[in-house]
Amino acid sequence: MRGVRWRRIASQIGRSVAVWAVSTVTMLALAGLLPDFQLQSADGDSATRIAVTAGCGAGAFGLLSAVVWPLLVRLLLLVPAFVLGLLVFFLNGSLLLLALRLNPSGRGVVAPETAVIVAAVMSAVASATGAALAVRDDEAYRRRLHRLATRSRRAQPPCPTAPGLVCVQLDGVGHDVLADAVRKGLMPTVGRWLTGGDGIPPTADGSRPTHRLTPWRTDWSSQTGASQLGILHGSTFDVSAFRWYEKDRGEVMVCNRPTSAAELQRRAVLHTEDGGLLAVDGASRGNLFSGGAGEQALVLSIATRRRGRENRSRAGYFAYFSDPANAVRTALSFVAEVAREIGQSTRARLRRQRPRVGRGGLYPFVRAFATVVERDVVVAAVMGDMLAGRTCVYADLVAYDEVAHHSGPHSRDAEKVLQRLDRSLALLERVAEHAPRPYRIVVLSDHGQSPGETFRSRYGLTLGDLVRAGCGLPVPRRAERTRSGAEARTAVRAALRRPVEEENERRRPARRREPIVLASGNLGLISFPDVPHRMTKEEIDARHPALLTTLANHPGIGFLLVRSEEHDGVVLGAYGAEIPLARLDDEPGPLARFGPGAADAVRRTHSFPHTADIMVNSAYDPADGEVLAFEEQIGSHGGLGGAQSQPFLLSPRDLSAPVAAGERLTGAEQIHHVLRRWLNELNGPQVPLPTTATTATEAEKENAEREAEAERAA
Repeated sequence: MRGVRWRRIASQIGRSVAVWAVSTVTMLALAGLLPDFQLQSADGDSATRIAVTAGCGAGAFGLLSAVVWPLLVRLLLLVPAFVLGLLVFFLNGSLLLLALRLNPSGRGVVAPETAVIVAAVMSAVASATGAALAVRDDEAYRRRLHRLATRSRRAQPPCPTAPGLVCVQLDGVGHDVLADAVRKGLMPTVGRWLTGGDGIPPTADGSRPTHRLTPWRTDWSSQTGASQLGILHGSTFDVSAFRWYEKDRGEVMVCNRPTSAAELQRRAVLHTEDGGLLAVDGASRGNLFSGGAGEQALVLSIATRRRGRENRSRAGYFAYFSDPANAVRTALSFVAEVAREIGQSTRARLRRQRPRVGRGGLYPFVRAFATVVERDVVVAAVMGDMLAGRTCVYADLVAYDEVAHHSGPHSRDAEKVLQRLDRSLALLERVAEHAPRPYRIVVLSDHGQSPGETFRSRYGLTLGDLVRAGCGLPVPRRAERTRSGAEARTAVRAALRRPVEEENERRRPARRREPIVLASGNLGLISFPDVPHRMTKEEIDARHPALLTTLANHPGIGFLLVRSEEHDGVVLGAYGAEIPLARLDDEPGPLARFGPGAADAVRRTHSFPHTADIMVNSAYDPADGEVLAFEEQIGSHGGLGGAQSQPFLLSPRDLSAPVAAGERLTGAEQIHHVLRRWLNELNGPQVPLPTTATTATEAEKENAEREAEAERAA
């Protein structure tokens, strides 16, 4: 034992000396390359004196990074995550300036702007060197995680021994996409979990599967807002699309708008009379909604609040930014991802690839944020939660969804993202081995994506143009672009603490008699703001006799849903098809090609208080699984048709089966109940809020009062 201990100490000293030596050489090289960085006096020094100066400077910088940096990060936890990531470079440069001033040789001069570059390069090189030396040293890795765990749990109560639950949402990854990626070897971690089961061919070594893969079906609104609200808060009631117009409030609700997300969460809490899946000892990371968690990071529904005790990120951000090399590494990956996107979009344009949408402007930066910054911060936060021993963690990784919208769900670009997501899962699996309690890792998606060109590119007009034509209103000569509903753009705003409302979503029609036309993937919603109630088919025909016929008979439209005075609700299709909702099971008509469950999904949406006057689902081709998006997306979701309605649930086999054999998971609310059941199996305490709407509202007021007190104390 004593010999092992001394070898361990010698190994650690050897790694430290090696990192110091490499940092010294790096500093010498940068001094030779950068004119504003000098390690010698104006009269010149010997090579030995310069080397000593570099060694002392590198050593001082390393010590300051190890000792002072964590303290700075603790003082800056209230700074928005994205801003903190940028601020890292300036703080890192300041530490280098301080290190040179503390240099006992008295040498070393660097311009402030050059100090930022030198510090970034030295941090990256030191981190890479340390990682390379310790790559085969599992004991060193274990000790680092142990230190991080001790730091994370310093103010935490003793951790229970019952297993915890970590749920990782791979946004937009459909069941078939995941299975194909495993078969192609793109996701070896998931493949190892599934080896020999669920249609995945076994490996030569006959590995035993540890997880099961289960498909589930979304509601009609196959998008993150509805699915995640249902998963975390147990209710998708009155969420008919990604965006919709509410006549009684005179506002457009948008699931990825912070104010709307906060309102949807409030409604769900009142509807279910429950705090959420994460109400006790939970953490919510990178989600639209909090799930009632006490620990939250990059959660949209709290983005409009002021920073306080209830919504500041602790272990996750501290675990990530306490090492300045993390920010350097993320920044380099960010730049590489921007360059990768520009190269891929240029190649697609030169090859005249079809279908294709515009990928210029700010999109390369939005993609880089989703695939690099958001991923790194969320994964680090989940690591901190696991090492702190939290009972339930739910995190959303939006990388695939963002890329698939613009490159296609089966594109090579999207496959590369799946590979990187698999590496994130492998990292979490390894961290779980060092956590203070065992963890069960559940991976799931909120929806899939269906490929296909846009409605605008195929027909030269938008859904809004078609509606205006059917109403006898003037139609613009050129179709305007519709705005994408991807989550990443608003996640950037939330990270910057700038939740700006989209002007076109707040804009009211110039004339109140003109319809409001909104898009949610291949689902369209048409509302007449001057009529206070949901209009019936008879009222619409009396007002605009050609509108419903124009829409129903267009080749890009699959079916319409409208209210009816005679039949309560009817589905309209081409050639005069008109099927009452009560007869859809026996006579599906236009819904036949959309598969089983479509009729139930349409009937449920019809029952919502804020369903639009006309619900429009685009055409769907079962032969190739393609739909026509009303937004500028070649991989879309939001309505019925194809893979967008088929997400997955990947769960450990030592948990009970999600559903009995022969049954099917349907709706995000059922996923919520499955996760609740698993928490009970793992002895995870989940205590609901008071059981009346009145007391739930009082609890919200108490939370608001506590936040105000925390802000005053700060």
